[in-house]
Parts: sequence; C-alpha cells; structure tokens
Amino acid sequence: MAVRELVDQVRETLRSQRDAERAPAMKAYMRDQFEFLGIASPRLKVLIRGLKLPKLADKELASLVTTLWREPEREYQYVALSVLRRDAKKLDKTFIETAESLIVTKSWWDTVDELAQHLVGVLVQNHADLVPTMDVWVENENMWLVRTAILHQNRYKSQTDVTRLFSYCERQAGHPDFFIRKAIGWALREYAKTDPEAVRDFVKRNDDRLSGLSKREALKNIG
Repeated sequence: MAVRELVDQVRETLRSQRDAERAPAMKAYMRDQFEFLGIASPRLKVLIRGLKLPKLADKELASLVTTLWREPEREYQYVALSVLRRDAKKLDKTFIETAESLIVTKSWWDTVDELAQHLVGVLVQNHADLVPTMDVWVENENMWLVRTAILHQNRYKSQTDVTRLFSYCERQAGHPDFFIRKAIGWALREYAKTDPEAVRDFVKRNDDRLSGLSKREALKNIG
C-alpha cells in the first residue's frame, strides 16, 4: 500500500473517532500549543493496533511519519511515534536526519521524549558512529536537541556510556531552561537505578553547578 493510502487510512480512522467535547481539555493540557481530535490515549492505542500499519522501507517510513507530523491534530504525531517505536531497531543510521527534523518540529516534551528514548536512543545504540552526533546536539542552540542528547541513553541501563552521560550533564548544568534542568535530573535518576553510588557522587561533586531541580530529580529515589 502506498504511503498516501496509509495516511488516508489513518485520517479516516482518527477522524471517525473525534470527540469535540474532550479536545479542548487535551489542548489546554498542552498549553494550547496543539489541536486535538479528542481521542483519549487508551482508545488511540486500540485504534493504532487496528490500523495494522505495515513495516516500510526507511524512505517510505520517513515519508509516512513526516506527513503525519504535518497534520494539525496531535494524535497524528502519536501514531507516527508508535510506528517509529515499533520499527526503530531496523532503521539505518541515516534515519537520524528524519529524527532531527521531527524533534525540532512541533516540539514539546510529549513527542521529544519519546523520540529521544525510543528512536534516537535505539539508532545510536545500533550505530556507534552516531555518537558524535549526540556530542554536537548537546551543544545545539535548539534546546530540544540538547534534551534529546541528554535523554537518549535513558533505556541503556548497564550499557550506558557513563562518562558521556556525566559530561553532558556537566556541560549543560547551568542551562536556564526548565526542560534541560529536568532532563539532567531525569537522566541521572534513570542511571541511578543501575549505579546509585556513581550518581550520588556525581551530584556531590557538582553540587555548586547543578540546579536544585536537577539535584532533586537525580536523588529522588536514592537520597
């Protein structure tokens, strides 16, 4: 089935489930940045499973998710994220270009965090030569690329490159934005599940550099 037909299928399915009464509250939750069809998350998951979208070659997948990303309602981006999460392990390293485009377009935590952990993280883990890309992103002017670089190892556990994780946190410790400070704390908290002492020591060494938010988040479960 052609990408255009798949997009039409998604549109028809989602529009048929529009809930005009629920949509305003969903929009308000996202600070009125995005329109919504009003489809609750549990129902959307059922609809996505029912779509049974086929696995596509990288080029066609990029076309599909990019087209869905252009749709005004946020549910279309969630469909794209679901497909990307499903297929991330098979993607070539060149898909990082599509990932970057999605991260900096209609950016907010709900899409960026999913892309960071379940697309970019998988790409970097499967293609080691993408690691330098993260080194570039963590210094980028776009804070969502910075956040992605900090969070991309969140699912790595014992395979985390600890030196790089700590380096990223140090390099952005003084960042003024809430979303970066929160990301630093979250990334450290996730790694603390694997090595709490290393995180505790890192926070202690950088007590005067890390924000209060970053430190609270990092130590939330280990004290």
